[in-house]
Amino acid sequence: MLDWIVEQKYTVGIVLGVLFGIGARLSMLRTDYRQYPTYPHGKIIHISLGVIAAGLGSVAVPSLLDKNYTAITFLSLAAQQFRDVRNMERQTLSKIDSMELVPRGATYIEGIAMVFEGRNYMVIFTSFVTALFSIVLAWYWGIVAGIGAIMITNHFKSGKSISHIADVSEAKVRMDGPNLFVGDIYIMNVGLEDTRNIIKERGMGFILTPKNQNCRVTLANVGQRQAMLHDLSTIMGVYRDEGEPSLLPLAKLDMADGRLAVFLLPQELNGARARQVLLKSPVLESAVRMPSEADVSPSKGEA
Repeated sequence: MLDWIVEQKYTVGIVLGVLFGIGARLSMLRTDYRQYPTYPHGKIIHISLGVIAAGLGSVAVPSLLDKNYTAITFLSLAAQQFRDVRNMERQTLSKIDSMELVPRGATYIEGIAMVFEGRNYMVIFTSFVTALFSIVLAWYWGIVAGIGAIMITNHFKSGKSISHIADVSEAKVRMDGPNLFVGDIYIMNVGLEDTRNIIKERGMGFILTPKNQNCRVTLANVGQRQAMLHDLSTIMGVYRDEGEPSLLPLAKLDMADGRLAVFLLPQELNGARARQVLLKSPVLESAVRMPSEADVSPSKGEA
């Protein structure tokens, strides 16, 4: 009789763990302005992987409680599978990127691939916590723990945006002969008269002022700049076609103070909306630098 009760608790715990794990994956999966993952096939792939991750996290609890430690070694195999997911996403997005008018860039692609791998581990965490509380305490405590775990995973699913590291202001785009400026920051030399006329008519510029030294180095990262240009071009549109390099959006630094000038030719001439797009653009994890944390203080003999 006792064995039957224990078995029932295990079954309830595993079922709740799987359900909440799938719920966590669904809450973290959405197709936004980037149109990735695609609907419906891209979502089907990631939901299926979420089901597998939820099952792994749930089944690990009974294995640990029964002291069957060798049974949880399959988690290492799961980690390998999810690393393969990261590689798959990287390869897919890299191939797609070559067809974009304004590419994402390798840094942005690596960040997206890392996110898809990490979210499977968050699903394992959610299902494990739910199953553990359901089996050790009671099913209703499992539900409470599952809800709490989903809230935690949703808190960590998104990182910082440009608004956390820089102030964004709209700046005037001007031509000084063939030289293009955004505010007082030089962008490029424009040779063709037709191109200069298009820039005068449709050009839009912004200046990003970093909030501290760490933010200055992060903004200087080429991958971070490319990610911002891609987001702007995706949402606002881009006034160019293939084979027109002079109309490509650009981001250039003021080497003196670290300000970043952004120049673009959008389809939608709405400065306020473009500014909001910039403020909400993600800060890429692989682009973050913290020089202020370096231990480079002079030694006593050098002071």
